[in-house]
Amino acid sequence: MLRLSGLIEESIVDGPGIRTTIFSQGCPHKCIGCHNPETWSFEGGTLIEEEKIIEIIKVNPLIRGVTFSGGEPFSQAKPFSLLAQNLKREGYEIASYTGYTIEQLLSGTNEQKELLENLDILIDGPFVLGLKTMNKIFRGSSNQRIIDVQESLIKGKVVEIREPRWTGEY
Repeated sequence: MLRLSGLIEESIVDGPGIRTTIFSQGCPHKCIGCHNPETWSFEGGTLIEEEKIIEIIKVNPLIRGVTFSGGEPFSQAKPFSLLAQNLKREGYEIASYTGYTIEQLLSGTNEQKELLENLDILIDGPFVLGLKTMNKIFRGSSNQRIIDVQESLIKGKVVEIREPRWTGEY
């Protein structure tokens, strides 16, 4: 069961192509200038079963990827990990935004590491108002990185994705 603040069935701003974006409810970071401050409370949102989310996504044959956003998906790491596993079995690319860095997640809880292992792409780092940019695709501040999670885990070091890869050139 996931606590969500919302779900956008068709998004073109949270990754390449037409994707579904799932907004988690609850965030410990509370970044100044946050785009989604209504997601901060861990008490709000709506509870929804993972299976229901998968049903919603599978209805649209144009969806190629799913993005977890927030709030902070890693605050609900176990249910998001289960959702990611099931979506990957269905052939979807899985991306997630997080206010943590990948280094913090690798030394985090077992559940956070498990979610990380089930992702293809991670956009990491908190939103920093002083580093706000409109020149970085899929990111709000210049400190944030687009990371190829699977390559990073294999190589044991952060592998960033540079433009034009993961920018819609499929």
